[in-house]
Amino acid sequence: MYIEQAYTKNYSFLSYLPITLMFFFLILLNFVALKVTNIDSEQVIQQQIEQSGEMTVFFLAVMPLAFFLIMLLVWVKVFQRQTITSLTTSRSSISWRRIFFSFGLWAALNIVLTGISYIMYPENFVLNFKLIPFLILFAIAVVLIPMQTSFEEYLFRAHLMQGLGIATRSRLFPLLFTSITFGVMHIANPEVGKMGYILLVYYIGTGLFLGIVTLMDDGLELALGFHAANNLITCLLVTSDWTALQTPSVLKDISEPSAGFDVLVPVLIFYPLLLLIFAKKYKWHGWQQKLTAKIELPQLES
Repeated sequence: MYIEQAYTKNYSFLSYLPITLMFFFLILLNFVALKVTNIDSEQVIQQQIEQSGEMTVFFLAVMPLAFFLIMLLVWVKVFQRQTITSLTTSRSSISWRRIFFSFGLWAALNIVLTGISYIMYPENFVLNFKLIPFLILFAIAVVLIPMQTSFEEYLFRAHLMQGLGIATRSRLFPLLFTSITFGVMHIANPEVGKMGYILLVYYIGTGLFLGIVTLMDDGLELALGFHAANNLITCLLVTSDWTALQTPSVLKDISEPSAGFDVLVPVLIFYPLLLLIFAKKYKWHGWQQKLTAKIELPQLES
């Protein structure tokens, strides 16, 4: 199964700490710096955009996580001596069909929902489309956004899920721990500063959804596709002055953000719906076993 297969003679929980702690330290440092200096992250981003332009700020925001992805995969391959396939899936090879299905399903739903919002509340949007900037954005985003989202998935739903699962002999603990830390990781985002900490419910809920998907499917593919679609479509379709990634997208949301029931809609409605679709398509069963059962480690050959 997905977690157990990471247990080999090369396993050492200490090997799971360097990149994880380095990344968490940078997140914490950023958050503390904002709090201590009382700097408005939204204001900082606007100043950077005025000085360097949207595309430069977007590139500098996404590029570090793309670099972290490469570093994590090299670390796993070279120092932990684990294959990228076993980090990704329990199947004999990575299922690209799963990645593309999940990507296409969530991308289509996002496009439809954005279209409905635009039709119902046209006063909340302005047309932001400019061909040349959009083409440049598209060329950069289709490469860097999947790398950014893949790093987060490989770190939380793969590296940490497997490492903590083996260390604790539990499935539930790594599921909850990675979901909570994934949510808290977004605490310094300008969206949270604008709408309040209630938005962390959405981020933690998203982490929990992706963790459940990973454990039930015994692989990371569906989570990889979903996360890439979520960030890429948002990046290309809608921007605003109060989000972490501001881009020359098709539309710009000019409404005043507020954290109401709409924050819970994905967590309470869309994510359960996606779970039902995935469960039916991939014939999931044994939910309690896969999500909460104690992990039995295989006997290793000496």
